Amino acid sequence: MRLWSLHPHYLDPQGIVAVWREGLLAKKVLEGNTKGYRHHPQLIRFANYTKPLEAIQAYLYWIYEEAKRRGYQFSADKIEAKPLVALIPVTYGQLQYEFEHLLKKVYVRNKAFYQELSHKKNDIQCNPVFYCIEGDSEPWEKNH
Repeated sequence: MRLWSLHPHYLDPQGIVAVWREGLLAKKVLEGNTKGYRHHPQLIRFANYTKPLEAIQAYLYWIYEEAKRRGYQFSADKIEAKPLVALIPVTYGQLQYEFEHLLKKVYVRNKAFYQELSHKKNDIQCNPVFYCIEGDSEPWEKNH
């Protein structure tokens, strides 16, 4: 499960479809509707928010909006869409880690998108549900 902290406009077509699917799974976990993934480290940020379901719904809202902008047919009825912003902190180190991780994935599966994405390294934005703070990548990252 990868719940990207990056703004969804950085995600290639495969990435945005995957994060939508994984975000919906995370929503089910936070609702208590599945037994798997309950202790997945990517859920910590949402589970620790005062209203976890509100946080994951807001996260998915921004994924949905990017998908809609691209002309994708994601189903809005799967979420309670609220454009909440700046709910959860994310470190600049985490954003940089994720951007580099995404670049590696996109290089393999979509060279044209990689070329476009690689020019955006200097101004990395987060999903609007997050706000940026100083710090390194999260300790739960494999290469931390």
